[in-house]
Amino acid sequence: MASWQPLCNLRDYVSQNPPPVTFFLCLLMLAISFICLSSYSSNHPLPNPDTAKDWNHLLSTLAHFHLCVKTNWSSDDLVSLGPSPLREQKRSRDASLDLTPQPAHVTSLHLKVPVTITNSHGLPKDVDVFTTLRASQLDLEGNEIVNVNIHRENDTYACLTLRAPTALFPMSRLPPECPASSNSHSSVHVEATDQPPPTSQACYGLLYRNDPTLTIMLTKEEQWVAVRHLIEVSMCLIGVCLILCLAASLSPSKMRNYHRKEPD
Repeated sequence: MASWQPLCNLRDYVSQNPPPVTFFLCLLMLAISFICLSSYSSNHPLPNPDTAKDWNHLLSTLAHFHLCVKTNWSSDDLVSLGPSPLREQKRSRDASLDLTPQPAHVTSLHLKVPVTITNSHGLPKDVDVFTTLRASQLDLEGNEIVNVNIHRENDTYACLTLRAPTALFPMSRLPPECPASSNSHSSVHVEATDQPPPTSQACYGLLYRNDPTLTIMLTKEEQWVAVRHLIEVSMCLIGVCLILCLAASLSPSKMRNYHRKEPD
């Protein structure tokens, strides 16, 4: 009567059946990966995948544009705007009765963003750069006009003024409001293009540094649900691997059966 030899059966099965063994190893590695991922997810904050277009996304999209002045640009093209839009914002709060009210569906935002403005061909630094974009160019829904005004405050951040329909802006955490400035600024109109400009073209560039505080993270409850699902799937995969191992250990080796049937 033949005895059950699980280790020998497994060894023979592995040597005689490479495709099923490869499938088993893939399942095992996937289960281990899910366990490692669940361990990482339980100890680290995770961004919310349902909020793909947050302010980091909008600002990084804006930073891809080259802001170029016309070819025969000169310092005479600078327009003196007097007080900056941020100062006008403060004044409008104090004397709102003297101003024509803006449509309720249009919003003007004055935000302090981690953007560095670069310049070329002797373009002045301390100016307000303003342009007009379509919402689709900023990867936003719709095709409405978005007025963009950027002023360099220092090498760390800039003040960004956006004026557009309220529904266009991401419904997520806003960057901080830019402080009102009492200084007067000149302004230059630029054309935004996402294509590399000619080397002779005078352009401003934007360097954006991702701000983790603007990313929407999963709550503790949502994070625990994700970790639980990963653990459940990994346990199911490990169960399948154990069933495959048991089935392989129960199947007798064809080689041993062949030798057993050989006449002496």
